[in-house]
Amino acid sequence: MNLHESLQAGSDGIIFTVISVVGVMALGILLGKMYKVNKVTTYLISSGTAICGGSAIAAVGPISKANQNQMTISLATVFVLNAIALFIFPVLGHWLNLSQHQFGVWAAIAIHDTSSVVGAGSAFGEEALKVATTVKLTRALWIIPLSVFTTFYFKSKSDKLYIPWFILFFIIAMIINTCLNIPKQITSAIVTVLHQSLTLTLFFIGAGLSRSTIKAVGIKPLMLGVSLWFFIGIVSL
Repeated sequence: MNLHESLQAGSDGIIFTVISVVGVMALGILLGKMYKVNKVTTYLISSGTAICGGSAIAAVGPISKANQNQMTISLATVFVLNAIALFIFPVLGHWLNLSQHQFGVWAAIAIHDTSSVVGAGSAFGEEALKVATTVKLTRALWIIPLSVFTTFYFKSKSDKLYIPWFILFFIIAMIINTCLNIPKQITSAIVTVLHQSLTLTLFFIGAGLSRSTIKAVGIKPLMLGVSLWFFIGIVSL
């Protein structure tokens, strides 16, 4: 990512981002009580929907003291909706006659994970891909205020402040890529390795999701995830 493009994309989508993040988090907590989903799972699914899917869940999970079942169920809910979005969003974008820029912004806000945003943007067009990726990755910076809020939302007097260090490395990577002329072969190789690592990580996450776990938790977390997804998809559109 280029730092200047990220800042520009962030300023373009700032209103959408503020409304969607605050709105989804507030609605998620409300619906979680209505559906009788436990507080931590509700917060994880809401965070993943509001910002950037698995990355947001991974960031706030340790702060909220989520256990393995809560993390796995939340991630599974987000990933299922990601897979659906990857296929239906480009179709809906063409059907609604959206421009490349419009679709890029919409996909970046309404689709959970960056990987699915990239996939949907790529299927729609080159400009949509660029806009969607930049807005989505810049949107990920909102994990910082969310993590701070989470610390106080779940904090007891004996807890220490949790710092999401990966956000710091995210910023450093943007600065390095902006200031240094790194050969494209090197950056492409890094991205390839990271994609393979992410695939392996998702495999292990899925391996922790058993039928008994799903049965014990029930369908309510999925109902919560779908409700929030429809909300953010329609409002952002």
